[in-house]
Amino acid sequence: MTRLYLLRHGRTQWNSDGRIQGRTETDLSAEGETQVREWRLPTEASDAPCITSPLRRARQTAAILGWPDAPTDRRLVEMRWGEFEGRTLAELRAEHGAAMAELEALGLDFRPPGGESPRLVADRLTAFLSDTAPDAPEVLVVIAHKGILRAAVVLACGWTMQGKPPVPIEDDHALLFDLDRTGNLSWIEAVRLR
Repeated sequence: MTRLYLLRHGRTQWNSDGRIQGRTETDLSAEGETQVREWRLPTEASDAPCITSPLRRARQTAAILGWPDAPTDRRLVEMRWGEFEGRTLAELRAEHGAAMAELEALGLDFRPPGGESPRLVADRLTAFLSDTAPDAPEVLVVIAHKGILRAAVVLACGWTMQGKPPVPIEDDHALLFDLDRTGNLSWIEAVRLR
């Protein structure tokens, strides 16, 4: 069994602006760098190995936290938002009205034009976990994106992404799971990082 700490990268300017980043490469903002420098991981996590998304904002977060050479895995990349990248939800809801509401109501099967669905993100995460779990250390830190954190909650808690998540997914928190040797996740708690 592995204790898995799953963290979202620090803030970017697009986060502050409410823009959907998806696969768009953005750097941590000055605010995001300060945010990550203030994070304090539990000792078992700070001494553990780390794997990160290959996107810059995740790698920058890992470097600040002490893993400048953390290996990356493409399966940890953020959800592809296609035509919605760079837009805000408010803009999209105003522009598409009822059609956007219908799309959002699909939960796991929500799929922006030219993008991927949360179900596909969960499938990518399942593959990563299945490959990683057999030889995983006792404690592992993964730094990724909100889409990956949501996918982990889907896998651990059976959330359909319709309605609020059953567990908190908040900035400045790590999600803590047990990862068994077959790649299954069990929810433990949200760990405050400040």
